[in-house]
Amino acid sequence: MLHIINQLKFSRGEFRKGFTGVSEEEGARRFMPINSISWMVGHLAWHEQLYWLTRLQDYTPIPELNDLAAFGGAASQPSLTQMIACWEKVTAEADRYLEKLTLGDLTPNVIANGKEYQINKGTLLTRVIYHYWYHNGEMQAVRQLLGHKSLPDFVSDDIETIGKFYLDKEDNNESIWKERHHIG
Repeated sequence: MLHIINQLKFSRGEFRKGFTGVSEEEGARRFMPINSISWMVGHLAWHEQLYWLTRLQDYTPIPELNDLAAFGGAASQPSLTQMIACWEKVTAEADRYLEKLTLGDLTPNVIANGKEYQINKGTLLTRVIYHYWYHNGEMQAVRQLLGHKSLPDFVSDDIETIGKFYLDKEDNNESIWKERHHIG
């Protein structure tokens, strides 16, 4: 699996920690002008669905996300439980596509529905990763406003294991890749 995909998965894991332990009522609460936690979860599901499923595979498994949590759409406070289920479904389906990508797939411009976009899959991945961190911070702010205690101060120690940097096999330094993956 490419390092950038691993970083996306690490970012998702940190995002999940942000809504774990949040009640349905808390998830729908909105502190103006910040969106609700449930909307944030749905919004990241919408974003991943838009890129990896709708644009790149012409498949939209949860079209209602376009109404509930799209960028620029009307504010909403959907069910947290429902948005988590949508997020889990979309990310699982996206992973089937993303885990097949190679380094060579990351740099050509994206072509979707016969249209060439002036952006590549590597940049889309980076944008989604940064988008997770933006809303992760926003989610932590909402949790502070809700009175939650013992929230993370910074990126968890999982960065040293799950999120650890490694060079991809296709990089020029194959010996480092072999060392990282414990190959003779």
